[in-house]
Amino acid sequence: MKFCVFLYEGMEPIDLATFGVLSIARRVDPSIAITTVAPAAGAVTLANGLKVLADHGIAAPPDFDVLIVGGGPGWTAQAEDPATLAFLKASAARAKLVSVCTGGMILAAAGLLDGKRATTKNEVLASETAPLQMLHERHPAVETIQASVVDEGGVVTGGGVTLCIDTILHVLRTRIGEQVAAETARTIEYAHAWKANQAVLPQG
Repeated sequence: MKFCVFLYEGMEPIDLATFGVLSIARRVDPSIAITTVAPAAGAVTLANGLKVLADHGIAAPPDFDVLIVGGGPGWTAQAEDPATLAFLKASAARAKLVSVCTGGMILAAAGLLDGKRATTKNEVLASETAPLQMLHERHPAVETIQASVVDEGGVVTGGGVTLCIDTILHVLRTRIGEQVAAETARTIEYAHAWKANQAVLPQG
């Protein structure tokens, strides 16, 4: 299965844990492939200055089965970028979309969560508004749920920050197989945390 991670200016570095989980999963199942895409190929500056290199730009995207959209402070700009929204809509027609954290807000801005259940980041600093609340208020056509993962078939949304790990493990389990997901969780020493998170924040 071919996975692609969408990168953008101001994305939160911790959401690159999606790539990290897939990197370990590829050791379990070498048929897994991973690449990256961004509004433009080349250097992308993430939140707080980390620079990464995107393999492809959205004008000439790679082939993929699953597109992963992360979150971070830069989500607000991406949610208003016509080129990004058009790319996501086109991608939804040919692949499964997975959001983690406030990446769900970008999918909502593209209209891809309308009529569906979805989740996003909920825990924030006292001075901030929870993105889950923002999703509910700004996109009334979306049924918001506080959960670790919400799976609507063609679109999977994940909760905030480290729940990106749970989200990718869920995708591995449901799209590739239980053995691959379980062995990946064990190898990254996350099996107990995954089980505990599901008990507190069930998957929708």
